[in-house]
Amino acid sequence: MRPPMDIATRYQPWLPSPLQDVHDEWPAGRGVELRLKRDDLIHPLVPGNKWRKLTPNLRAAVEQGHTRVLTFGGAYSNHLRAVAAAGAAYGLSTVGVVRGDELADAPRNWSLARAEAHGMELAFLDRTGYRATLRALDDPATRRALEERWGRCWVLPEGGTNVLAARGAAELPAELPDLGERDVVCCAVGTGGTLAGIAAGLPDGARALGVAVVRGARYLDDEVTRLHEQGWGRSFGNWRIDHDHHGGGYGRVPAELDAFAAAFEDRHGIALERRYVAKALWCVYDLVERRAPEPGTRITAVITGPPDPVTSDG
Repeated sequence: MRPPMDIATRYQPWLPSPLQDVHDEWPAGRGVELRLKRDDLIHPLVPGNKWRKLTPNLRAAVEQGHTRVLTFGGAYSNHLRAVAAAGAAYGLSTVGVVRGDELADAPRNWSLARAEAHGMELAFLDRTGYRATLRALDDPATRRALEERWGRCWVLPEGGTNVLAARGAAELPAELPDLGERDVVCCAVGTGGTLAGIAAGLPDGARALGVAVVRGARYLDDEVTRLHEQGWGRSFGNWRIDHDHHGGGYGRVPAELDAFAAAFEDRHGIALERRYVAKALWCVYDLVERRAPEPGTRITAVITGPPDPVTSDG
């Protein structure tokens, strides 16, 4: 079975995504080369790591005869919007389970409205039930309950991270020429799938640095290890996660981080998404300031998504 309109047919993806050198006195003066992997430019509706993570899942869903995808996210979830758009292009119906039952009768924010505009059916769970469902998502009883309500579904966890998603992200390092022992590839970490894939796809000698955007998220180290073991049958020793630049927690943007991002934008003319991308670059510049990378290091920061649009509701 082939999708009636593949997302790549509707909008041609920009792959390989552009690689952009950053000419900045700050890292250069310390002997560190910085460049940006502009995955935010891959696709207008399914940008960045969402493209890399979703397309393998949706292709597998279609190949296995599924007609519906069910997934999870918060009120402003990039993942929900991406699944809605990509699912529609693949001819799949989509269901988004949203954290927060108080949102059910409230006016739709711009993000949920866009998901609905692409045909996504939204369902709202209270926060306790939402967390319990995600914790038990692999339990057969939970899957039966979901299917009893929505029928046979291809189920994606919050953020879309699974082995297929990690394998999609593993294609990124092949788009970076001449990777070797002086290279570090850096990305923000929300659920661990992108970092797991990048680390698995790196050649010998190169390293991956993940920047956790969630406070107290040491579980992410175990999640990356789990994805490696399930997807590649082995562990990798070429990665680590920084847990010190989350800015106070998911979705939080302290004044210091916002000022850093604004200054970067002024110098380089690149708009930065604050909840993920800005935190990763904030970490990179802090490490450079503390002279943690050795002179001669080349850091490639993955711009995993664009900033939210400016809207009247946030």
